[in-house]
Amino acid sequence: MTTYSVFHRFQIGLILLILCGLYPLQAAEVHRIRIDGVINPVSAKFITDAVARAEKASAEALIIEMDTPGGLLEATRDIVQCFLAAKVPVIVYVSPEGARAGSAGVFITLAAHIAAMAPGTNIGAAHPVSIGGGGLPGTAPDSAGGKVMSDKMTNDAAALIRSIAETRGRNVEWAEKAVRSSDAITARDALGQGVIDYIVPSCDSLLSVLDGHKVILKTGERTLSTLQASTVSFEMSWREKMFDKLSDPNLAYIFMMIGIYGILFELYNPGAVLPGVLGGLGLLLAFFAFQTLPVNAVGILLIVFGVILLLLEIKITSYGLLSVAGALSLFLGSLMLFETTIPTVHVSLGVIIPAVLFTVIFILFAVAMGLKAQQRKVETGREGLIGMEGVVLDLFTPLTGTLFYTGNTLVNGEYWKAVGGEAFAEGSHIIVSSVDGMILQVRKAPISTGV
Repeated sequence: MTTYSVFHRFQIGLILLILCGLYPLQAAEVHRIRIDGVINPVSAKFITDAVARAEKASAEALIIEMDTPGGLLEATRDIVQCFLAAKVPVIVYVSPEGARAGSAGVFITLAAHIAAMAPGTNIGAAHPVSIGGGGLPGTAPDSAGGKVMSDKMTNDAAALIRSIAETRGRNVEWAEKAVRSSDAITARDALGQGVIDYIVPSCDSLLSVLDGHKVILKTGERTLSTLQASTVSFEMSWREKMFDKLSDPNLAYIFMMIGIYGILFELYNPGAVLPGVLGGLGLLLAFFAFQTLPVNAVGILLIVFGVILLLLEIKITSYGLLSVAGALSLFLGSLMLFETTIPTVHVSLGVIIPAVLFTVIFILFAVAMGLKAQQRKVETGREGLIGMEGVVLDLFTPLTGTLFYTGNTLVNGEYWKAVGGEAFAEGSHIIVSSVDGMILQVRKAPISTGV
């Protein structure tokens, strides 16, 4: 071997060492997020963004730790479609102990490339619940049309979950039973029936058992290497957290009631401005929250009807019947505002009862006082002079070219030029009929009581 060849190889080796120092081999990364609570458009976007971020970073996998009672079917569809098209392995881990994957959580868990659960968790009860009609939760449909719609929703959800289970090679029979019969099982039963892949006590244990697991992606088969992978956790941004909080049923209800108070106060006290602004803002926030919640139209109508009845109580003498009916309508409407069997998607009685009582008091007293103030006789300014009694200071003389007489008067401690239909003598008592600029129209007072 020539000296040149040895030197050439030495140069190549030195360059490689320098490059390795400058650009060390990157360790595998596993992205990790957590979902707690109801599945809504906000949480759906958070999940789909996490998948996109993991794909862009060429992460080894994305782990979604989840504890959910369920959520909206449309938001769930978005998540499922994202999982089925993902170019990165998606792992759903139902944790911690005592957590659940209920309703929408079943679809999400089955759609993942790998499904795992912590001991003491459960999965199931995925029967769809209608939104916006059909009576109280748990009752039979109120019409043949309602039953047809309910059957359509159930069949659609059953077809979706069958498709997911078949795609991921999971238990199709149980998946359909979870939709049609609201079947729910423990983590151990889920593993035994082929619903999930692993039961592990922690996320670290999950990374250990996943090492070497083969996953079929759209781009082909991939073997996971997670044993030495570093975990990078991501949380919702402040904006996402704010919108997620706005999806709380209690907050949505409170914003709606604030909106009603503000608008009513502004209508009965025009020009107050601040109540109208707060009312409009409250209604806008409530409407935003309603887009992410299963709103029952009957509940909203009952609330509006209750407010109308309370307003009528101010105008109509009903001896309290309208007030009672209005309060009852408000209470029932508040209970029925969100129609769902998901325990966390309802308005708390601790919020409803004070809100109904405050609404009754607000309308019957605050609005009633506003109406009385509007109807009260004006007592200040020129309009306040009308109906006041005064005294004539000198003999009224004929007004040239007219049938009227004019003179000076003392009204409310002030001197006024006055016009009347007769020649009032000095010291006569008169009553102001109207005010025309700086001249009073007066008539004879029926009883002279002095000034």
